Amino acid sequence: MAKLAQMHPCLLVVLLFAGWTLAKTVTYDFNVSWVNANPDGLLERKVIGINGQWPLPVIEVDKGDRLVVNMYNGLGDKNASIHFHGMYQTGTSDMDGPSMITQCPIVPGQSFTYNFSIDQNGTYWYHCHTDFCYPDGYRQALIVHDEDSYFRDLYEAELTLTVSDWYHDLVEDIRFLSLYNPTGAEPVPNSFLMNDAQKSSFPVKPNTTYLIRFINIAAFVGQYIYIEDHTFRIVEVDGVYTEPAEADMLYLAAAQRYAVLLTTKNSTEKNYPIVMVADAELLDSIAPTLQLNNTNWLEYNASAPHVEAVVQVDSSADLVPFDDINLIPSDGMALLPEPDHEIEVTVVMGNLRNGIGYAFLNDITFNAPQVPTLYTVMSSGNLSTNEAIYGEYTQPMVLKHNEVVQLVLNNNDTGAHPFHLHGRNFQVIDRAPAYGKHFYDYHDIDPVPFDPNNHSAFPTVPSRRDTFVVPPHGHYVIRFVADNPGVWLFHCHIDWHLAQGLAMVFIEAPDAIQLTHHIPQQHYDVCRAAGVPIEGNAAANTKDLLDLSGQNTQLPGLPSGFTARGIVAFVFSCISAFLGMAFIIIYGLSEPQALQKKDSADEDVTHESVPAGNAEQKTAAA
Repeated sequence: MAKLAQMHPCLLVVLLFAGWTLAKTVTYDFNVSWVNANPDGLLERKVIGINGQWPLPVIEVDKGDRLVVNMYNGLGDKNASIHFHGMYQTGTSDMDGPSMITQCPIVPGQSFTYNFSIDQNGTYWYHCHTDFCYPDGYRQALIVHDEDSYFRDLYEAELTLTVSDWYHDLVEDIRFLSLYNPTGAEPVPNSFLMNDAQKSSFPVKPNTTYLIRFINIAAFVGQYIYIEDHTFRIVEVDGVYTEPAEADMLYLAAAQRYAVLLTTKNSTEKNYPIVMVADAELLDSIAPTLQLNNTNWLEYNASAPHVEAVVQVDSSADLVPFDDINLIPSDGMALLPEPDHEIEVTVVMGNLRNGIGYAFLNDITFNAPQVPTLYTVMSSGNLSTNEAIYGEYTQPMVLKHNEVVQLVLNNNDTGAHPFHLHGRNFQVIDRAPAYGKHFYDYHDIDPVPFDPNNHSAFPTVPSRRDTFVVPPHGHYVIRFVADNPGVWLFHCHIDWHLAQGLAMVFIEAPDAIQLTHHIPQQHYDVCRAAGVPIEGNAAANTKDLLDLSGQNTQLPGLPSGFTARGIVAFVFSCISAFLGMAFIIIYGLSEPQALQKKDSADEDVTHESVPAGNAEQKTAAA
């Protein structure tokens, strides 16, 4: 600053102006509508496109830019929104995108402008966050370039590779939350894609270092990824720069991202398979036609053979990827101090009274409020810090500004769950069991919750990311500082599990939200078009915010024993069964006597001899 003060005033103005002009506004106009596509070559179907195209456009900005996305919902029959996954949305949680949390659903024929600054860097993506619609194709990469990254001079070119699962049926046609699916078994995909295609080739030059970004934009299935005879140097995970770490294989759960440096070979004699192996442990059933192992190619020579990879394992669970808990952030951020606020939640899968399978955090399955939670904050005055106004079934957690929060997630389910926290990344300080061959160690035993009195030592510089996987019957522990006032959803990023209610809401510094957030009038206009209230508590009560009568609630659970109606039904079923058995016995005992009388009568009618071949005629005559 002293040197700046000594500069000529005109020069200082020029330099400051030059700094301001580095940041720019990047604008995208999105007309969201239905188009047709056939990415796996097996079936053409409707997908959600943008501006008449699918795959969707990749959003690219530079760190410090302002991003403006003017979205028009031209679907005609579906509501929509956009969540910019991994964006911190500092001061702008109204731009975060999940319907009924930070905005109203955008109904067909309405427009909505997302407008926010991006003061972060790395690999992200965007997707629909309304009515579980992104399996229908509404998802794509979002890249924030950073010319000042510590590894910028180490590579010559970039390559972005998305991986995803693919369904031949529209979400609305899949019987998931249904009595036909009482176990809650997730729909099994029909295929798996890379960059929304299969068997693709990605040209590279020899002896060249590339920055490759991997993004799992799937609705469900995680992927193991490796490139034959090549090694990755991990430099970023979920937007967090890391100290370089070598890896032969990565595992990407739904919503996770990695950026790696890869140096190509000094030869063009052959092409190398980019191998995707679907995490089959997530699938309840596997159709014979489902290709679990898929090959694309790092193409050195278009004329050389493109050979399919051969995966030498009996099960995907035998693969050993790099364990992300071992990554060290390059900024060296130390372990946060002991928490001011600890939250402990447990994942449970089960059924409610209607027989449908749901997902629960601490026995609560998420039910959306009648007013978007952010709008309840803005209209609640000095009651904004009272958790009760946000509704019991959003499972709200009000956080104080700048407090250290520790969240313990125990998993009582036999499946893995990638949980994402909106608005920030977090320190991962404990997880059990580890990745690789031990990841499914607890699958066949009772759940192992986190024990605060008996755990491994927390790392001094913990890994950080925004989506982390809790193992089957295992647990994890995360920490973060509540330094970003806003309303933030915490949920499993398997979209089917979100549909089942595996989510909760953090309301961070609500009194500060009221001071920092300025919601555009257009957003309220969208609510009116959707018929959604914009004021009041979770039950849309504006007169008494503590009266939650009429809030959306979950159904009662299945009874642990027989109800009165069940007892009556059981008694009458037993009586009916006994009566039925009695009639069968009586009928069985009486039938031979009748036949005997009938035979005696036949003997009185005739005594002539009848040939065997004419027995049928005798019976008829009798």
